[in-house]
Amino acid sequence: MNFLGLPKIELHCHLDGSVRIETIIEIAQKEGIQLPSFDKKELQKELIAPMECDSLEEYLQRFSLPNLIMQSKKNLRRITFELFEDAARENVKYLEVRFGPLLHTLKGLEVEEVIQSVIEGMREAESCYEIKGNIILSCLRSMSVESAMEVVEKGKRFLGKGVVAIDLCASEEEGFCERFVEPIVLAKEYGYRVTIHAGETGIGKNVLEAVELLGAERIGHGVFIKECDEAYRIVKEKQVVLEMCPTSNVQTKAVQDYSAHPIFKFYKDGIKVTINTDNRTVSDTTMAKEIYLVNNEFDLSEEDYRQIYSNSVEASFADQEIKEWCLAQYK
Repeated sequence: MNFLGLPKIELHCHLDGSVRIETIIEIAQKEGIQLPSFDKKELQKELIAPMECDSLEEYLQRFSLPNLIMQSKKNLRRITFELFEDAARENVKYLEVRFGPLLHTLKGLEVEEVIQSVIEGMREAESCYEIKGNIILSCLRSMSVESAMEVVEKGKRFLGKGVVAIDLCASEEEGFCERFVEPIVLAKEYGYRVTIHAGETGIGKNVLEAVELLGAERIGHGVFIKECDEAYRIVKEKQVVLEMCPTSNVQTKAVQDYSAHPIFKFYKDGIKVTINTDNRTVSDTTMAKEIYLVNNEFDLSEEDYRQIYSNSVEASFADQEIKEWCLAQYK
């Protein structure tokens, strides 16, 4: 298969984990922001997580540097545009980008300004390339419930105008879902779709609770349903879609290596799986690379890939018109 030429759909991609290293250096130099180094090779060591991280926490440390330059409307627009540009160049037809708006208010931006800037960057890319997109607002589980409520409330006016869903992300502790029931229930009432990071770090029960307590339609990662029969059953029965990110999962040691990744086993057992990058920069990856790696390990047939592509389109939070357009791209 020609992995670069294949049309692709990506549903799980973090904006702050996918910033071009050259852009970080350029903005930091222009704005007088101090970096550990202004040499690209040296900076890569700070921004790209090793394949042998001790934990998810070590992986997440790579997000602090990009955030330094993501504090103005102009920079947010540019970084979003460049992410969509990079995706379009490898034939991604539809991309859902997620980010935590509250992380970008350190220099005085209002939450609404942050969201608007990201949408503008996406729209600009859509006008330049054959790609369509939507935005998912992330609430960090390390923040307060009040913070999550703030994101839900302030993002509401952008629903249907680029924002489609709400997400919970960052470090995963057992039983986190119970704490966030109120903001997620409110988000659903407002019309947000729901995707939740869960089962990324050995806690399969979190997936069960994300579905039962929070009404998650999709799960970010979900690797550890393999360790929790109830979670596995509910994901399969309710056809909850897993947004799987193979390289990221190897880095964070959710799996020991690519051969141990459950993505193909899940797929063969009728679970809806999708292939994603998670973070293009932090995981030093692309969609073409992720598809290549899955194929290299599990020998995907053309029909397997077509099915995963179709599942991804169907699981997207796009409207029907965009879904039909995406399906038509795979001739």
